[in-house]
Amino acid sequence: MQLMFVPVEEFYFALTLAVRTLEDIPTPGLAAAVEAKLKHELGQSSTVAAASQNTYNYVFKVKDIDNSPNPQLMLSISDWQGNLRLSSDYGWTLDSDRKPIRTEKFEHRTVFAEQVKAHLQEWLEMPIG
Repeated sequence: MQLMFVPVEEFYFALTLAVRTLEDIPTPGLAAAVEAKLKHELGQSSTVAAASQNTYNYVFKVKDIDNSPNPQLMLSISDWQGNLRLSSDYGWTLDSDRKPIRTEKFEHRTVFAEQVKAHLQEWLEMPIG
């Protein structure tokens, strides 16, 4: 799995309405530790959150994983009410009215979430979930 960071200047163009929560991880202190590591590695997050329940959101284009029928795959790493939140459009696409609908890959979201956590654990050198 290869993650390509989407900086704040490009976030709007990467935004997709099909991104949905993969998993919320309630481990105390994990969201803050991940934020510190990502801020050190990448700088400013992809979005500037202004609410107390959400203070950062790092967005990535994911390479080397098929998300057909979509041409790309997005991953969001954020905090939500003190939890670490992983979100993605894996298994979702937009219909002609731009409403999210499930794809054939939807049933594999749990497996994808485990792949994401394993990759983050290795990259960030900390236990994830």
